[in-house]
Amino acid sequence: AMRFLGSLFFSFAAGVRISSPPLFAATAVACRRRALPRAVEAVPGESCTGEKVVVVGATGYIGKAVVRESVRRGYATTAVVRDAAKAAGEPKFEGARIATADVCDPPALGAAGSPFEKGAVDVVISCLASRSGSKKDSFAIDYQATLNCLDAARAAGARHFVLLSAFCVKSAERKDPYALQFQYAKMEFEAKLREQTEMTYSIVRPTAFFKSVSGQLEVVNSGAPFVYFDLGEGRCATCNPISEADLAAALVDTVADKSKENALWNLGGPDDGLSMKQQGEMVAEVLGKEEAKLLAVPIGLFDVIIGGLQGGADLALRASRFDAWPEGAPEWLVKGLASGLAGLAQSLEDSAEFGRIGRYYAVEDMLTTDPADKYGRGAPRPHHQRI
Repeated sequence: AMRFLGSLFFSFAAGVRISSPPLFAATAVACRRRALPRAVEAVPGESCTGEKVVVVGATGYIGKAVVRESVRRGYATTAVVRDAAKAAGEPKFEGARIATADVCDPPALGAAGSPFEKGAVDVVISCLASRSGSKKDSFAIDYQATLNCLDAARAAGARHFVLLSAFCVKSAERKDPYALQFQYAKMEFEAKLREQTEMTYSIVRPTAFFKSVSGQLEVVNSGAPFVYFDLGEGRCATCNPISEADLAAALVDTVADKSKENALWNLGGPDDGLSMKQQGEMVAEVLGKEEAKLLAVPIGLFDVIIGGLQGGADLALRASRFDAWPEGAPEWLVKGLASGLAGLAQSLEDSAEFGRIGRYYAVEDMLTTDPADKYGRGAPRPHHQRI
């Protein structure tokens, strides 16, 4: 139940494949464009410096779109993957070089023939992100693996590093009591990126992606209600998500745009944003329903679930450290019970963090209001209609 409730909102910030073309998409004839000198003013969705671009996290939802957009612009693009054979069948990698590398293995990243071999890369675009959002995974990927790539890029003589971060990192910066582990991991890497002086950088923090809307569409289409979380007094979270193609275009734009060097860019879609209740009404309208059926779930339900999981984790951890076993208890039994309880504690802790992630996206607005922080053409209604 907790995973279902959490996925409704956590997945909203994770991204979905859409079929709309990137911002200012060129015709097929003009896909390979002449490299522009960096002195020329950058044109959103068009400019290309002619440099060598390496994309890490290339097999992820946004990573694939970035590879496709980078190739479309005319960049010599390398997609870094773990399984080259599997990646070879990915349509979005057409025109890109596919290279195998383990971002968790620093020595291998800079080895001869690797994507970070000295002189082989000018720009790195990192789309790395942990899959679970747990503390262990977040600091292994959002922080350490991304830092490995930064160090490898510096050693290779790269010029610029583009980081796909997250709008919600602001919570870690403010030290909000409900800030999440992956937000702290991303914040700590951002600090490392700013500290180094060998490369320029761009940090892009999108509000949210189009993700898992099809699940709600199917549920509503079957006659069930659209589920959202009630924050009290008729309030619910509001968001202006950005489409995969628009976000990919924005990330690639930073390569040529001098105004985005050594800068942070909060980024949302072009619309004014929709509350979850408004999104439910839109889904019903797109499906041709006479009336929107909405189910407002009290946000307190999350608190109960998270509290239970965290309490269980704390109890299991204390039990794993119990040392007053009866005299003569077999050592294998004592060690086995301690190990099992420690594993249970970690599993419950991770589940509690997942619940906190779901709750976060249920209560926090992911919304940009400055026109400079709105980008692209993709909007939720056409996305719903395509699905």
